[in-house]
This record gives sequence, C-alpha cells and structure tokens, in this order.
Amino acid sequence: MGNICLENGSFLLNFTGCAVCGKRDFMLITNKSLKEEDGEEIVTYDHLCQNCHHVVARHEYTFSIMDEFQEYTMLCLLCGKAEDTISILPDDPRQMTLLF
Repeated sequence: MGNICLENGSFLLNFTGCAVCGKRDFMLITNKSLKEEDGEEIVTYDHLCQNCHHVVARHEYTFSIMDEFQEYTMLCLLCGKAEDTISILPDDPRQMTLLF
C-alpha cells in the first residue's frame, strides 16, 4: 500500500499497453462522476485507450473527514491501491511525543 491517491489522472508506470490494440500511450478519462454519500465524496471514472477506446480500468477515489483527519483512498487496476490520512490540525497528534 502506498499513500499517493489520484483524484484525477493516470499512473502510467504500471501500463505496459492496451490489451486490445497493444499500444502504450496516454489515457483518456471518461464517464467521470462525483457523488456524496454519508459525508464521503466518491469520484469514479474510466481509463480509456486513446487509440482504440478500450476501457483499460475503472478508477475510484474517496475522500472523507473522520474526527480530526482527512482520509483518502484509491482503488484502480491501473493506478493501484492506496490510502492516506492527514490531520486537519496544525500539529498532527500522531506525531506528538511525550514531554516528560
């Protein structure tokens, strides 16, 4: 698991070529949607081969706020799987050390 979560774009290092035409080129993004569900934002879209328009992968990105943290997740066969948590406070309570 990594901690880079893409809300938009494509992680092309994982792409060896389209399964239909075999070309390795930039991806088009289609069918993008944003919905909110129980305080969570969910962005989904398709990675499309720009040469033959084959759907290479379906990308899902989520964002939510839980207590004092922003939580991000990404799941995609092309870009991978990742999650990240960032404190919304000026000082991250997970990084604080005891001062005695």
